[in-house]
Amino acid sequence: MRYWDTSALLPLCVREPTTALLTRTFTDDPSVITWWGTRVEAMSALARLERDGALAGPGQRAASARLGALVAAWAEVEPGAVVREQAERLLRTHALRAADALQLAAAVVASGHRPPALPFVTLDQRLSEAARREGFPLVIPSTT
Repeated sequence: MRYWDTSALLPLCVREPTTALLTRTFTDDPSVITWWGTRVEAMSALARLERDGALAGPGQRAASARLGALVAAWAEVEPGAVVREQAERLLRTHALRAADALQLAAAVVASGHRPPALPFVTLDQRLSEAARREGFPLVIPSTT
């Protein structure tokens, strides 16, 4: 099982330069755990792509269907006091946005407060650095 941030899950739904690499990463271990807000973040990204004209018609429907299949299969860390407290701590410790702090806090909770036990998948550089500093093993697709 790996913790997946929204930035890493989105290329599984829409074609991006990292899609092939992340698809291989996902195929290698399709057990995904993520924050309960990931679905909303992903839907926001898909809606933005649609508004910007980069995703329309069949492409939009296919991306939404792929997201739906991921959502149906992944495990979610639910919101709660422990996640909120971790997020607040992380905001004081790392230069993170609120949503990224909640993502990382959910990963801390999912790891049983033992970050080295849970690989972390993200394409977000700032979140990646904070996760590394918290002790998570990073699963970063290699382009080599």
